Amino acid sequence: MPFQVGARPAADPGQQEAPFMASAVVVPEALRQRYRRSREDRDWVESLPDLVDSAFDAFGLAPDDSTAGSWHGHGALVVPVLANVGTPAVLKLPFPHPEAAAEAPALQVWAGRGAVRLLDRDPAGGALLLERLDPEKSLLEVPVAEAVRVWGGIIRRLGIPESDEPEWAGIPSAAERAEQLSDELPADWEALGQPFERWLLEAALAVSQTRGIVGRRSSQDVLVHADLHYGNILARPGSGYAAIDPQAVCGEAEYAVAPMLWNRLQDLDPAAPEHALKQRLLDLCEAGGLEPEAAAEWSILREVANALEYLRDGMHGDARRSVWVASALAGRAHPGLPPVGELPAA
Repeated sequence: MPFQVGARPAADPGQQEAPFMASAVVVPEALRQRYRRSREDRDWVESLPDLVDSAFDAFGLAPDDSTAGSWHGHGALVVPVLANVGTPAVLKLPFPHPEAAAEAPALQVWAGRGAVRLLDRDPAGGALLLERLDPEKSLLEVPVAEAVRVWGGIIRRLGIPESDEPEWAGIPSAAERAEQLSDELPADWEALGQPFERWLLEAALAVSQTRGIVGRRSSQDVLVHADLHYGNILARPGSGYAAIDPQAVCGEAEYAVAPMLWNRLQDLDPAAPEHALKQRLLDLCEAGGLEPEAAAEWSILREVANALEYLRDGMHGDARRSVWVASALAGRAHPGLPPVGELPAA
């Protein structure tokens, strides 16, 4: 069957906005617009100035008047600050959702090895004080071949084996999530009107069985940054690059490959984009010391799950992109999709 959804423009990228004003932080308009759908969303946005004031008092911070203003990503306000006798840092206030809960524990485990350093946090995890990286220099501006090499080095450093340390208790399991998806995906696919081909759904379900708790033959679980794409790797002044914004899980390191595939599709060879996507996967695995088959399987499962989530949220163009990536990795062309160059950027 053809892909049965309409088009939607790509989301606006993160950007700098109005200047920070000490105790009266200006919430970037793009962040305010993103969090306006529910009362919970709006309440969080309205609470941000007070949360900033509380964090300034708790951490002993001062505003950094040398910067243009506050920043934001998809789900957090980030305020440049001065800490510890003028040390540049950033104050991060993430939207309180389940994925954000594992950020601080993961950063504590990494302790600056491949990831941004956590300098302090409030006990509730609602405010994080982080080292200042360069927001103007990410892997989005680096040629793909070089970006893959840098990503591979970071993924090797981030892959810390699971231990009994208390920080691990708050980090979810990728294998358990795969088991959950074996039940959720068919129900969501039916509820959304069977929006893509059944063979693609079945490919994802096969992965949930082989990579889930029941189907795994052995466990090599490590700490995984589940959203490690080009834009979430920033330059660390004077010492390479580091990852930010971790959506942390405990599982196979290959779980981390998917975001590098669904981003920068415009850089694929337009004459043979499916082949180029598979080659990118092989290059990522070589750089990171990963197994290509496992990386492809996890990426198919994650993109099918993403497609259904996008459809629930009315993000039809993004769902098309996810279906294209999953289908290309599965080795079959999905009907009803536009050329890869017409898919929205992630």
